Amino acid sequence: MHLFKKVAMIVFILLLVVTGACSKNQTQSDETTPSKIAKTDVKVEEETPPAARTVEEMIDQKAGVLIEEHMDQRLETLESWDRQQYLDFIEQTFNPIAEKEFKSYFTKHKNLTSEQIYDYLVYTLGSGNYKSYYEKLADYEHGYVMPELPNGDNKVTTEQKKMNTLVLMDASGSMNEILEGRTKMEQAKEAISEFVTSIPEDTNVSLIAYGHVGSSANSDKANSCSSVETVYPLSTYQPKDFTTSINSFQASGWTPLAGAISKAGEILQAYPSDEYYNQIYIVSDGVETCDGDPVTAAQKLQSQNIKAKVNIIGFDVDNEGQEQLKQVANSGGGEYITVDNPTELEVQITEKWKPTLGQLVWTQGVTLQQTVDAMERMNEIYNPLYYASSAELNRIKHAVYYLNKEKLISDDAENQVLGIAESMEDIRNNHFLELKEKKELEREQAKDEINTKVEEWRQQWQEE
Repeated sequence: MHLFKKVAMIVFILLLVVTGACSKNQTQSDETTPSKIAKTDVKVEEETPPAARTVEEMIDQKAGVLIEEHMDQRLETLESWDRQQYLDFIEQTFNPIAEKEFKSYFTKHKNLTSEQIYDYLVYTLGSGNYKSYYEKLADYEHGYVMPELPNGDNKVTTEQKKMNTLVLMDASGSMNEILEGRTKMEQAKEAISEFVTSIPEDTNVSLIAYGHVGSSANSDKANSCSSVETVYPLSTYQPKDFTTSINSFQASGWTPLAGAISKAGEILQAYPSDEYYNQIYIVSDGVETCDGDPVTAAQKLQSQNIKAKVNIIGFDVDNEGQEQLKQVANSGGGEYITVDNPTELEVQITEKWKPTLGQLVWTQGVTLQQTVDAMERMNEIYNPLYYASSAELNRIKHAVYYLNKEKLISDDAENQVLGIAESMEDIRNNHFLELKEKKELEREQAKDEINTKVEEWRQQWQEE
């Protein structure tokens, strides 16, 4: 019995030792918990990288973590009426999410400096759109190209040859259609009459009408399709006689385009290309309707020794007609242009069909459409940059106002963070605008240089 008491005493003592050790371990474990939390807090702060302070760093900036997770980044680049989509999303969807995150974070981090607050807000709210659009802005090219202008050697060559100018005029029934208060035929006649007044005095000119007989009825098809008439025989331009000729027919029938081209080829057989420049100009509003092959007819003119070029203006032509007329011009070694209204028709005929010293002056400077296109491409690049920069600032402002209202940051911190954010926006926007203006200046200088040289070239040819 005495031995049993001793054993029991030893077991009791051992139990006390084990229990104490466990209690100590538990105490040590509880003591380390705050330390672990502190380390976790430090880790969170370390994960918030310093925000960009230079324009180069801002350009490379990634989207804020809340932006990346909760918003389609294209929204902040929308403009005009579409921008309301972004504003509605920010107010109705994004701000409630962001405010919840801010309240949680700043409740745990109450002693951050203004710089640290700004860093965190950029880390969560910053735009990620700068780099892609900035690279496009840096690579922007106006696209203007100096046209090829005839040199002195070409001028000497052309002075050794005379020019033959044959105008083929579509007089099919569709040319009676009214466009801006007048028939297409009236407008085409007026433009051609203006065109022939500008050709050199020693140039031979001819006017050929086709499709001006009969009507568009099936019963008149054979008669109309065979009606190709030289209303002004190839000779020097006589204003009175030419006016009489161009007024001698009206639009009425079918469209024997191939027959008209073949007729022009017959007239030019006596004028080989080693002695003459042979040019054919066609004004038409549609395709061949007389079962001919105008592509082959135009190609034949190029294969013969007359080397006649076929140039076409499509006047208010549908897609099918444009495709055929383009093929005809290409086969004839010439140019095809499409116009949709009387003003364009007049400009194209009087400017692009104005031959000087034996060749056409198709050359233009920078056109209004090219200028508009270049400006639109610039706006498509620059405007998203501006809107993204503005959107980032406004998101940060909203966050700062919210944090101050919730007493999570002081008035001084509010003012200082706003100052940093606005300063960073100024740096971004000034740099973007400076690059934009540089590119626009290059564009305007190129435009002026091209237009000046083209105009000087035209003046030189006109004077000689």
